[in-house]
Amino acid sequence: MNDKPKADAYVTGASEIVTGLSEDPARLVRTNKASLAIKDDRILSIGPTCQVEAEVDVSAATVIDVAGKMVAPGFVDCHTHLVFGKSRSREFALKMTRTSSEIEAMGLDIGIPASIRMTRQTAEDELFASAMDRLSRMQRHGTTTVESKSGYGINWPDELKMLRVNQRLADAQPLDIVSTFLGAHDFPPEIDRNRQPERTRYIDTLIQEMIPEVAESGLAEFCDIYCDDGYYTAEESRRILQAGINHGLRAKIHTDAYSGIGGSALSADLPAISADHLNHTSPAEMKAMAKAGVVGVILPALDFAVAHPRPVTPRPMIDAGMTLALGTNLNPGNWTESMRFVILLACRNHGMSLEEAFLAATIGAAKAIGCDTEIGTLESGKKADIQIWDIPEFEHLIYRMDFNPVVLVIKNGRIVFDNDRS
Repeated sequence: MNDKPKADAYVTGASEIVTGLSEDPARLVRTNKASLAIKDDRILSIGPTCQVEAEVDVSAATVIDVAGKMVAPGFVDCHTHLVFGKSRSREFALKMTRTSSEIEAMGLDIGIPASIRMTRQTAEDELFASAMDRLSRMQRHGTTTVESKSGYGINWPDELKMLRVNQRLADAQPLDIVSTFLGAHDFPPEIDRNRQPERTRYIDTLIQEMIPEVAESGLAEFCDIYCDDGYYTAEESRRILQAGINHGLRAKIHTDAYSGIGGSALSADLPAISADHLNHTSPAEMKAMAKAGVVGVILPALDFAVAHPRPVTPRPMIDAGMTLALGTNLNPGNWTESMRFVILLACRNHGMSLEEAFLAATIGAAKAIGCDTEIGTLESGKKADIQIWDIPEFEHLIYRMDFNPVVLVIKNGRIVFDNDRS
């Protein structure tokens, strides 16, 4: 009698399976001539082919023969501004040769205020359609889970509009969408942020009205804020993030991008689930974040896009014991949809090894959104979120610069992208 569990799908013929392990986010596991069995949306068994076939009945399974290609977990993009109105392409091109003040003198809005204006002016259906288009390309690049922030509304109607788009995206396509409320990405452009009464009034609105509405509606899992010079102070950030925590929203923080004003220390004190950017984070703050279990999310594509004067340095964070994650920071000023490109930049420009960068783009990123028990590695019991690469060896992931190695993507146990049929 065959009492082995029966698989629905059987991924076999791989030259190698590359993955991390849940219990050790710094360990890369590479298994040659391996296979993987799937039941419903979960991995039943993974490992050498003889082991999988001994553990699982694959006789009636749909065979997915990957013919000598490489198998890896789907990428987890843990920091995006996926939903936005229009583009800032002209601003970006002008910045190659002109300063921000020169561009503003030409009558152009730039930066976050430009994105706020364009997003407010864009109807919800158009925001949804453009985000769907970006998501389809992210999927083709091997991403299977995407965190999506609001933050270009900076008033309740438009923040709500963005959060509704996140919900519609989650319902309309196969990738998992993790929604984050970022009503404190900036101050409303119609107020004077340097006048304390106006500044305080908006913060009170966030704490007393917007955060409770977000929590009650269930439209977000996280509350985020931009803590940096010219934006929110560390004390203001504490008030806002604590209000989110009090309403069941876990804390995230953009901080130390252009100055160190205490945001990283705050992330350790709360603690936040992640602190993102970290260009100006001190060694003492790194140690505190490591001790508190705060994931450091670094954004190499942003540093590249803005020619950052102080690019992030991951090595001291790794040495301090921090878990690191990578994100695209997809936004109108840094239109990046490929996590493989981010891995390449992390290695070439920021001194990470390929193994460290890959783990940061999978299990590290899953930890940054609290999903590491479900995704981020290929292990029995986890979701079958898988990408297949047509490359001869792992190192080609960064060796070949301008290409996409992904030929097949499986999400929740189902094929959602097949390059041979696209």
